[in-house]
Amino acid sequence: MSKQESEKSPKVALDNRNPKWLKTELFEGLLKETIPNYRNVKQFEVEPGCAAGENYATIMLRVKIDVQLKDGATKSVSYMMKVPPGNEQFKEMMRKHNIFDVEYKMYHEIVPDFNQLYRNVNVDVKFSAKCYDLKTPSEFGVILLEDLRPFGYRNADRLEGLDLVHTKAVLERLAQWHAASATRVETKGAYSQLLQGGWHTKSRQEAMRNFTMIVRKPFLDSVKTLQGNEVYIESLTKAVDNMTDELFRIVSCDENEFKVLNHGDFWCNNVMFKYDSEGKIEATLLIDYQMLNYGPPARDLHYFLMSSTSYELKVNCFDYFIEFYHENLVKNLKLLNYPKNVLRVLAAVGVMAAALLESHDDASLDGFFSQTEDAERFRHIMFTNPRYRKHLQMLLPWMYNRGAFEV
Repeated sequence: MSKQESEKSPKVALDNRNPKWLKTELFEGLLKETIPNYRNVKQFEVEPGCAAGENYATIMLRVKIDVQLKDGATKSVSYMMKVPPGNEQFKEMMRKHNIFDVEYKMYHEIVPDFNQLYRNVNVDVKFSAKCYDLKTPSEFGVILLEDLRPFGYRNADRLEGLDLVHTKAVLERLAQWHAASATRVETKGAYSQLLQGGWHTKSRQEAMRNFTMIVRKPFLDSVKTLQGNEVYIESLTKAVDNMTDELFRIVSCDENEFKVLNHGDFWCNNVMFKYDSEGKIEATLLIDYQMLNYGPPARDLHYFLMSSTSYELKVNCFDYFIEFYHENLVKNLKLLNYPKNVLRVLAAVGVMAAALLESHDDASLDGFFSQTEDAERFRHIMFTNPRYRKHLQMLLPWMYNRGAFEV
């Protein structure tokens, strides 16, 4: 094979389940633009970006490329590519609300604005990975990110839940995010409807009702086997049956209320940590901006604390974590010169089953919502797995005593 032929024929390793259009040629323009002295691609490999069951909505792929430079040296780069599943249910949902449009706008416009707000006060904050432009034949586009793994970032163990140190690190970053998102409204005006609505607009109430109907039986069946459930099961059942209406009532928040741009899917799998040589947390980054919603910060805060903290901390440290978050939120609002009265912030201030489920081949939105035997089995596994039930046994009485099930 001649030298010219070698340059035109990189070694390619692909998975048959990957999109047929995912080829080396798509990346040549990006590589020429971002890698000095780029010559050609030597090897192109695509592999699953996460284990089965670690990503419920979209397909995550890791693209690894070995590039030959003009001086003969080789440089390795890798990207994380998010592509839409091929099932018709997801395509129909994307045609109504393309979550990749939301995420693209976040990575390319909003997150850089947040970073700049902190640079303006001489604080270096990086919220997320870099996001690149890539034209593909995909009907809905793709999200292409730098792969954080080579830089030492990784997820914590979602099955064990976050310990005190990790939880505080996440709450500090969440407070920074919320403070920047509130300050940006005061400096640049309201967010577009694309970002404000998220998954909680009225047009999506039917989807939420469908979700509630699907999880109602396996969830309540699991609860009825817990010791002491007779104290709260009636109130909990009423709360579940009214969940959709109550959710949308809460979403329709007071115009004068303190509001932030909530991440919307803020659990431990969407946070990555980098550690120093002694194993201490050095940096914390956020990922996955598909389910944003504009409203009270309690949405992200409660979602995270209920889904992602360890069993030992979930109830015992709940009030402490709320206070810790609030202190950091106020500190960052003052730092960013938020123009409104920060004292008002104090008043502003079902995910756990998925978070505590072992990785499972059937774990996907398509598998979850379908009416097949495999889907029913997956839902049964989700709500009866021992980790989940252990948390539930402790959490439900605590929530009941706090009036969480009152409707």
